[in-house]
Amino acid sequence: MSEAVANEKLTPKKFLFNVLNGVALAIVVGLIPNAILGGLFGYLSQYANIFQILQNVVVGIQFTIPVLTGVLIAMNFNLNPMATVTIGTASFVGSGAAVFTENGWILTGIGDLINTMITAAIAVGIMLIVKDRFGSLSIILIPIVVGGISGLLGILLLPYVNTITVGLGVLINNITSAQPIIMAILLSVAFAIIIISPVSTAAIAYAIGISGLAAGAAGVGVASTAIVLFIGTLRVNKIGVPIAIILGAMKMMMPNLIRYPILLVPVISNAIVSGFVAGLINLPGTPQSAGFGVAGLIGPIQSLQEMTGATGFNVLLVIIAYFIVPIIFGVLFHFLYTRVLKLYSEEIYVFESE
Repeated sequence: MSEAVANEKLTPKKFLFNVLNGVALAIVVGLIPNAILGGLFGYLSQYANIFQILQNVVVGIQFTIPVLTGVLIAMNFNLNPMATVTIGTASFVGSGAAVFTENGWILTGIGDLINTMITAAIAVGIMLIVKDRFGSLSIILIPIVVGGISGLLGILLLPYVNTITVGLGVLINNITSAQPIIMAILLSVAFAIIIISPVSTAAIAYAIGISGLAAGAAGVGVASTAIVLFIGTLRVNKIGVPIAIILGAMKMMMPNLIRYPILLVPVISNAIVSGFVAGLINLPGTPQSAGFGVAGLIGPIQSLQEMTGATGFNVLLVIIAYFIVPIIFGVLFHFLYTRVLKLYSEEIYVFESE
């Protein structure tokens, strides 16, 4: 660990962002292979066994998310290898991804993502308190003390955290069913804003388990932001910037949002229209589509798979929701706000890497 990093003051805000950035990267690494290729391999498995094996591989990668979360969070705090892997193991235990039954341990999925984050944060906190106090006994005591205590606390907290997260997801899904248009707009706007904040849309979507129209509207909101930023950055940056954004790097515009909060005007405007359309056609989705939008075509693919079938009509609806409407209104809003109303200039889209 460098002296500069070691002497850097760790504020509550930085601690939180380190945790959120860790879980965001873990979701991307662990989820994308199955989100993009799982359905395809599942379909092709009827023609050749190799595709069944490949599907098992990408699904298996997804099961590593709890460990990845702990490891990547620990890395954001520049902890040593032993502390890093200890936090990874504690996070797996606290996630609830594996449960003990009369037949032994059973892997049930990726567990409760929020409790995984809490367990990892507890483990990091203990590790920062302990530091180098164990001396030569670190190799024995760190896994026992840090891993054991944080893992135990994670297991004890799991039922309560899980009740809250599941309940929140059920509440959102039920309200969306009762008020589809209104909730679709609200969720679209919320995820449109979150995608250019330090918080991970994928982590939130997975943590609360939104599905159906709620997930579809959220995914469309993410897609609408990507398209708005693509349109805005196209003329005032090198081509690499808009390409990176449309491929999923919307968070690179966070400094622009902080510097020019008015950037939210076109983002919210496009999300409102896109959310309205999603609610109108009852566009379904999954946590994956809610978190990634059009990045890797995860949103359109997942929404299409949730429909009754990949008919020509359903494909058209997905294209309209994820591409045609956001593009048309994205261009219209860009022209309206920059040329007609002159609320801001295109300079707010200039990306500065420093």
